Amino acid sequence: MNQNNSSLVDTSDPHVGGFGGAGRLALGAYALPGRVPDPRPAIAQAIEAERLGLRTLWLSERWGTKDFGVLAGAFSQVTKEINIAAGITHFQSRHPAMLASLAMTAQGLTDGRMVMGIGRSVDRMWSAVGLPKSTNASIIDSADIFRRLCRGEKVKYDGPAGTYPSLRLNDVPDAPVPPLVFAAIGPKGLALAGQHFDGVLLHPFLTPDAVRRSVAIVRDAAAAAGRARDSVRVYATVVVASGLEPGEEAAVVGGRAVTYYQIPTFGEQLAKVNGWDVAALQALRSHPLLAGVRGAADSVRTREELTEVSRALPEEWIRGASALGTASECHAMFERYREAGADELVLHGSTPDQLGPVLGRS
Repeated sequence: MNQNNSSLVDTSDPHVGGFGGAGRLALGAYALPGRVPDPRPAIAQAIEAERLGLRTLWLSERWGTKDFGVLAGAFSQVTKEINIAAGITHFQSRHPAMLASLAMTAQGLTDGRMVMGIGRSVDRMWSAVGLPKSTNASIIDSADIFRRLCRGEKVKYDGPAGTYPSLRLNDVPDAPVPPLVFAAIGPKGLALAGQHFDGVLLHPFLTPDAVRRSVAIVRDAAAAAGRARDSVRVYATVVVASGLEPGEEAAVVGGRAVTYYQIPTFGEQLAKVNGWDVAALQALRSHPLLAGVRGAADSVRTREELTEVSRALPEEWIRGASALGTASECHAMFERYREAGADELVLHGSTPDQLGPVLGRS
């Protein structure tokens, strides 16, 4: 594999608007992956992501230091071309008018570079914070409400997504409705994305074969809904660690894996999608450092502790579903995901300022 990535990365047409197929594989990356106490490094990471020619800059929203609206506004002022994506937020975490207002204000600031990634999350989280749980019906209707509000329409609604006697944004910029991208793992969520969304965000730690199966479900659902099979853009999230010492590689990749696999039901779903034996999760969850952990492990455990816990995972669960090693080895893995049907890879774990070597940019 050529160390120069000029044939690998598609940097043409940086705006998502058309959502058409790219001749080359597009790459994006996350700013501030994981748990962070300080949001300020995201600004330098955004600048570097654009310098590297990445297509999309993603933010995994987390209450406290990673509010998407605030950071999207900041990103808009230090970049000119790169798309800015929520990866992810949720319909019920903001009032529909507030979410649409956030999106369209950011569209005006960025000349239409926003992408709204939406997720379902787990029911127990919504119960804990006193917000309604997501259902397929509420998600579908919320997407319609969002788009109508962004177009400046008046919305009167009473249904699964709530009761809204009269909603309207007072003003909207001359900008398109941001694409809605649905984060999905299982077949029902993938089908929902194919039927009702502009894109689908696939979860980290899916193997190329799992991505191939997921793409087929999305494409088939789009066709069954009367849409073009390739009308839904597929974003495959890939955790990347290139050229790192073994200990640092384990921290970047293994630590992220633990935060996903340790969540009850979610870990099982991820293992099943990859065709792996869910019994292996018992060794992980019985680790002494995870005793009593109910929520996300990275909220209560240090980076070093997560690295220690990750040793309980089968090696295939990490190395078979991430891009590790030299730049050439990472490029080979990227190509496997492209062949599996991904339109764009979302590089995770490593921040944009760490991606220069693997992308062949100094």
